[in-house]
Amino acid sequence: MPLARPLTSAAAAFAIAFVAAAPAPAQTTSGLAGPYLAARLAVIEGDHREAAAYFERALGADPGNALLISNAIFANAALGNWDAAAAIAAELAPGASGQELAGLVTFVDIVRQGDLAGARAAIEAGRGAGPFVDELALGWIALGEGTMDRAEEVFLALTEDPALSELAWLHLGLARAAVGDFETAEEILSGERAGRISQTERIVRARAEILVQLDRRGDALDLLDGYTQRVPDPALLALQARIGAGAEGPYSFVTTAQEGIAEVFFTVAQAFGLDNSSRLPLIYARAARGIAPGHTDAAILAAQMLMEDDQYALAAETYATVPEGDDQAVEARMGQAEALERQGEAGAALDVLQSLSADRPDLASVHAALADMLRRADRCAEAIDSYTAALDLVDTTQDRYWFMFYARAICYHDVDDWPPAEADFRYALELNPGQPQVLNYLGYSLVEQRRNLDEALGMIEQAVAAEPESGYIVDSLAWVYYRLGRFDEAVEPMERAVELLPTDPIVNDHLGDVYWMVGRHREARFQWERALSLEPADEDATRIRLKLEIGLDQVLEQEGGVGGTQ
Repeated sequence: MPLARPLTSAAAAFAIAFVAAAPAPAQTTSGLAGPYLAARLAVIEGDHREAAAYFERALGADPGNALLISNAIFANAALGNWDAAAAIAAELAPGASGQELAGLVTFVDIVRQGDLAGARAAIEAGRGAGPFVDELALGWIALGEGTMDRAEEVFLALTEDPALSELAWLHLGLARAAVGDFETAEEILSGERAGRISQTERIVRARAEILVQLDRRGDALDLLDGYTQRVPDPALLALQARIGAGAEGPYSFVTTAQEGIAEVFFTVAQAFGLDNSSRLPLIYARAARGIAPGHTDAAILAAQMLMEDDQYALAAETYATVPEGDDQAVEARMGQAEALERQGEAGAALDVLQSLSADRPDLASVHAALADMLRRADRCAEAIDSYTAALDLVDTTQDRYWFMFYARAICYHDVDDWPPAEADFRYALELNPGQPQVLNYLGYSLVEQRRNLDEALGMIEQAVAAEPESGYIVDSLAWVYYRLGRFDEAVEPMERAVELLPTDPIVNDHLGDVYWMVGRHREARFQWERALSLEPADEDATRIRLKLEIGLDQVLEQEGGVGGTQ
């Protein structure tokens, strides 16, 4: 649910607090330069933990420095360290720069303590959390004060603002559910009353709980089934199982004003999107979890934002805060594994997924994630078993499963088991006709085997037509021409492939071979030298050196090849 207007100046102030220039006195304060420079480096690298530690050390050398205070507040808030952030915010002198950020942190601290009167006073004094949040929070504060009519007035007024309309309707629906008016809540959240409300996983969950309270258990199951058929979300599958077994209890989604304000922070953070260049959405996601510790969706959103910022260690730690037994635990463990893998800890990542697959053998998404990771780790024999376990749990006639067949086919090919590989490639094309990656891989493999050459060339030509800017696919087309002995036709696409992938050693090596076969020996040697400079694999490097020494013709003769074959 994107917002229609950009961040206002107040929100922008929060976003730039972390990168403001250092004041001149800070550069000369004894003991400050080292921690300050280290903090600045941490900011540039997006490492909030290091930034928080070094800014706090810098503050020890220069107490009261408003810039250092602002940055220390920001770093701690980005970590979700609200006690520390609030304590540092209290050190900011009145009138000093950074009041908006200090106000946000103080507001979160007030709400965490359940002080709704203080939260209202802060907003009215202009020291709330910032645009969008303040307006919506006032509706929940009114509800907490026992005046649902006033809360409805606040939310309805906000529906007139195009930037806030959808969020305002959403929160009005949740507020109605919180006071037990489930019929109106469902009318609003379904879009029946107010128009479209994005049916995210979280809104579907709320609606399912509401429908149960309305004695519409069948409708709740239909709603969940419709969503999980498209997106097999583990949390919704768990809820679906509980409702189907008649075990779902009282409505528990958002029941208090404090939880409502946490939901405001969460939905605004979500609305800004993962690709927002500001780190303000991360702080809002952290605030939602800080106010409502059970809001594990907020923890997952924060972790996703950290992933987007390449902060894999922090992301893994954040995913790990979701407790076992929580409906979001499966998604959190899968996210944790991905973060660990990107951090370079492939063994630990596999341990997480292997443990999860043993605990939840009923979830295809877990087996598929494990299979993908095993494939990336070049453990294809094991990956085949995991892909098969995943496919055994799903309706394989659905076109969305083409990738699993394609990935399993790659693994079969890697372990030299071609018949099931070809079967999987061809079935992937049945599910997703014209898919260029599948066409390319299958077509190239057939050429390598000297089988169905006309079909294979047609597949690769179709793949190039679909993705003309893919250097690897263009390279495949040129290399097929080479393999077929059509060397003149191979020159143009191979030159194009090198333009698209100028630093790929294999593509440059291929161009050298093509040049050699059309008699352009000096250019061939240049390309082979360039390929060597790009650090190919040892086996490829040895062969390239041999070509430079004795020429491609003699290399092919030694290998038993004729013409373009190897």
